[in-house]
Amino acid sequence: MTADALPAYARALGIKIADEEDGVPVLSVEFGQSVEGRPAFYHGGATAGLLENAAYAALRARLIEEGREAQMKPVNITVQYLSAGKAQPSYAKGRITRLGRRNANISVEAWQDNRDRPIATAILNILMA
Repeated sequence: MTADALPAYARALGIKIADEEDGVPVLSVEFGQSVEGRPAFYHGGATAGLLENAAYAALRARLIEEGREAQMKPVNITVQYLSAGKAQPSYAKGRITRLGRRNANISVEAWQDNRDRPIATAILNILMA
């Protein structure tokens, strides 16, 4: 998956593909004005945007691997904010927990300097048409 495969919203936030692990993209975003909420901290919406885009990237990679094409529509997104994102790069990776013909369930974690201490997690249910 290439960086130009990310949607316009991801590119507007400055989200990039930092790495790939087991065929799943790891997304990253540098801290800056486009993601800042209160001074020196990520805006919650920017964190949620990173999580959502990581989920879609993981699902898109799996669908490409399986030779499938689908329009993806969110059914439900639940975000848990665990700690404030500070003025440093953030990363996120999605994990598909269930993939059916029409539905997918994906869990996502976002972290900064320590992957074992996530700053936020999300669970997404996605309808594929």
